[in-house]
Amino acid sequence: MSRERTPAHEPRPIKMVSSEDGSDPHGYPRPLLRRAEWIPLHGSWDFAIDEAAHCAGPDQVKWNQTIQVPFAPEADLSGIKQRGFFSACWYRRTFDAPALGEQQRLVLHFQAVDHAATVWVDGSLATVHEGGYTPFQVDITEFLVRGRRHEIVVRAYDDPHDLSKPRGKQDWELEPHSIWYPRTTGIWQTVWMEVVPKTRVSDVRWLANLERWELGVHALIETGGRTNLRLTVKLRVGNEQLADDTYRVVAGEVNRRIAFSDPGIDDSRNGLLWSPEKPTLIDAELELWGDRGELIDRLHSYAALRAIGIQGDRFLLNGRPLGLRLVLDQGYWPDGGMTAPDDAALRKDVELAKAMGFNGVRKHQKVESPRFLYWADKLGLLVWEEMPSAYRFTPQSTERLTRDWMDVIRRDRSHPCIVAWVPFNESWGVPNLPDSRPERHYVQALYHLTKTLDPSRPVIGNDGWESVATDLIGIHDYDADVERMARRYHAEEVRPRLFRHERPGGRVLTLEAHLKEQDHPIVLSEFGGIALVEKHTWGYSRCTSPKELKERYTSLLETVHKLELLCGFCYTQFADTYQEANGLLYADRTPKFPLADLRRATAGGPAAEPLPVDRERGEDGPP
Repeated sequence: MSRERTPAHEPRPIKMVSSEDGSDPHGYPRPLLRRAEWIPLHGSWDFAIDEAAHCAGPDQVKWNQTIQVPFAPEADLSGIKQRGFFSACWYRRTFDAPALGEQQRLVLHFQAVDHAATVWVDGSLATVHEGGYTPFQVDITEFLVRGRRHEIVVRAYDDPHDLSKPRGKQDWELEPHSIWYPRTTGIWQTVWMEVVPKTRVSDVRWLANLERWELGVHALIETGGRTNLRLTVKLRVGNEQLADDTYRVVAGEVNRRIAFSDPGIDDSRNGLLWSPEKPTLIDAELELWGDRGELIDRLHSYAALRAIGIQGDRFLLNGRPLGLRLVLDQGYWPDGGMTAPDDAALRKDVELAKAMGFNGVRKHQKVESPRFLYWADKLGLLVWEEMPSAYRFTPQSTERLTRDWMDVIRRDRSHPCIVAWVPFNESWGVPNLPDSRPERHYVQALYHLTKTLDPSRPVIGNDGWESVATDLIGIHDYDADVERMARRYHAEEVRPRLFRHERPGGRVLTLEAHLKEQDHPIVLSEFGGIALVEKHTWGYSRCTSPKELKERYTSLLETVHKLELLCGFCYTQFADTYQEANGLLYADRTPKFPLADLRRATAGGPAAEPLPVDRERGEDGPP
């Protein structure tokens, strides 16, 4: 990745980047709502660590370092490489603003800043935001001071010892231990700007309905005080035009259903359906028109026709049972921490998961970059999206996690790749579920809140064990004895026995009687975790060579594939992560044994050749 060598305190001209030519290595940061150009703010920023959070404002900061944004100071690629304890850090960058027309605004975007951000523009407080995994933005037009050098200052506050905030796998001890990893402080996803019209499309949501063979569109409009606005929605797949409709904007919204012809048994029309095997995306163009027929705003988006459902003990995609073959993916890179080195690295991870024979990933304890979700949409990879956990049950922790989870759902619910929501994992943050009615009510509340915000997907209220409200029952079982695993899930009357007597991880699987009586789909959502033995590594079980890993993985997957009780599985894990060396890939994404053998074992028999992971970009390039 190229580095900006200009000192951060010297003003730099704005460089517009096209959203179509892929000229920026990080890719358009908001793939579901793209304008023709955007302004990346990657590269060198002035930086200072405020270890005890003493500085009250930018004028008290001693700027003594530079950092490479968007990498967190803990990551090697940031140039800082500071993994010790500190509570706050500061960023500063100057720039020359683009010329703005009378009806134009300049909006500053942050994709993710961990944990609480305060932003100044030209010395004025512009905005504050709390939540380390969710985006925020601010219109900075009115803060720009004419005739002076424009300056952005960001303070990130992130108490390393605070266990009541959503922190996922970020360790609270000085050195990473067990299954926890280095902390991520401050800016760790893209910072960018865009020039927008005062009257504009601010958000769009897509919702498919296969029963009615239609696509719902819900667009929000910043009217800027204007009336009689109209929104044109054009939908296309390849050269086929599906819709070209214009709707009146009412109360700042357009909420319409776009109906397509019923395909009946016409397979050519059924080819519009999205699936991992054929990830058909519907390209969308949105145009906002004024009352004099003038074009005010134009954006591009995409959607898909696909449906997720539950029928008895089976998981359904587009009305048909689908066996879930997932791999647990924590989304860390050796040099970037939680931040991918570039967009190509995100694409490669999607391609590698498919090449290994998986049809999906369970993104574990991390809200991944929208660019990963774009490539999963584009290339066809299912995603379970999971909320990073807090580790205390307090009024503050419940407020924080609930607020952030709602923001996550709003950000990502239009991505067709996402097929399940997971607000809790292994009772983390709710440690006394069996005995605490308030904690059980909390999990139930988030389950129902999620279903309210997005009724189109299943929700796993608490993955792993101790289910109190769920659409699927997830089981975490790291038993290394293959024969015992087979007996556990193959015995006669296995379902009643499983819920009455078995305790994977030492935990009861369900806490509510009705969950034991219904035929919920069951997913073995964590198992395996076989590590290659090396110094200072950790795993659930160990082997001594790649040959042994291949044999044990193949034997384990053969057993799991025969378990008719299950509707799917999720193997731990995709790649080694710091000291946790139980990946199928090394941390640099090198396979530990041949991809063809891995794919055969994962798929449960003979499989096609692995997908190439370095193919030409062509028309599949980033938007």
